[in-house]
Amino acid sequence: MDNSIKKRYWICFSLMAFILVADQALKIWIKCNFVIGGYIDMIGDWFKLYFIENEGLAFGLSLGDGIGKTILTVFRIVFSICLLVVLIRCIKKKVRYFMLVALSLIIVGALGNVIDSCFYGLIFSESTHTDVAVLFPSEGGYTSFMHGRVVDMLYFPLFHWIWPDWIPGLGGRHAEFFSAIFNIADSAVCVGAGMLVVDIIHQDRKKKKGSNVSGNNEESVSNSSENAEETAVEAE
Repeated sequence: MDNSIKKRYWICFSLMAFILVADQALKIWIKCNFVIGGYIDMIGDWFKLYFIENEGLAFGLSLGDGIGKTILTVFRIVFSICLLVVLIRCIKKKVRYFMLVALSLIIVGALGNVIDSCFYGLIFSESTHTDVAVLFPSEGGYTSFMHGRVVDMLYFPLFHWIWPDWIPGLGGRHAEFFSAIFNIADSAVCVGAGMLVVDIIHQDRKKKKGSNVSGNNEESVSNSSENAEETAVEAE
């Protein structure tokens, strides 16, 4: 294994390890210190740590409990494994770093929420609006394997407004941007996906630009040949 491949492995897996540790450390701290709905202001009124739990989708969305929860968790596990295989192949092929970082972010983001779903129900007691959860309670966890709830806490209520009365269905209602509450793992998935989109668009533009340059060169060579033939005929 040459140094270039080793460097790619080190960057990708170090990044994933750092994000996974940060994600889980913050979740465990929130879970052990906040009741559901508890919050603290971090930066004014527009950044708060606000504790909620959900059944597994990003940004507080849910597929419901029971079979929906199991399907979602299994999908995440399979998805993470498949992406990890893709990442390793890309590393071996010395794919550009931007793409490798994007894949690493998506993998670690999915894995971060899988850990919540698989194990938090086993190692924590129930979080409620009045009781803080206990890590490794003597009576056991609040649910079974793969049915734990995902911990969310990052909340950015940047803007508030009231919809004008003349807007049908919305008039007079309070609105907020950004109302979703999420975690570090969700952020990693979104940033990684955004990087992939940017990379795909960039590479597509490079290919089109290369095709245009190639076409112009071929046209230039053809014109030069025609001019040379015309000059030769005139000389005769």
